[in-house]
Amino acid sequence: MAKADRLEQLDARRLDLEAEYREQLVTALRATAAGKWGLFDHNADRRTRAVIAPVIDGLTETAEAIDKIRDRLALPAFELHRQFLQSRGPVTSHAVGEPKQAQAWLDRLSAESPDGF
Repeated sequence: MAKADRLEQLDARRLDLEAEYREQLVTALRATAAGKWGLFDHNADRRTRAVIAPVIDGLTETAEAIDKIRDRLALPAFELHRQFLQSRGPVTSHAVGEPKQAQAWLDRLSAESPDGF
């Protein structure tokens, strides 16, 4: 019984961390949608990277904690963070800007969540 309780507590912690990650990501996406560039690293500008680094580091730290728990629970890796990382980096000149990309992410996350986020 004790092991089941520990696993239940661990899963509850995972859910809390995933909600925290989502909240951090939504906050960053809203700022980007409002015109603050850097979250998606389209321009590869050193100064912009330095400004956004704490946000990226915070998201990565939280995602790593989630993945450790998911590993212990034999669950697949945290997909939302992987998708976010894949969406970052240089893009072609015809790609949408970061604000539009952030809004698309917000729309998708809102549609996926029963409470809107």
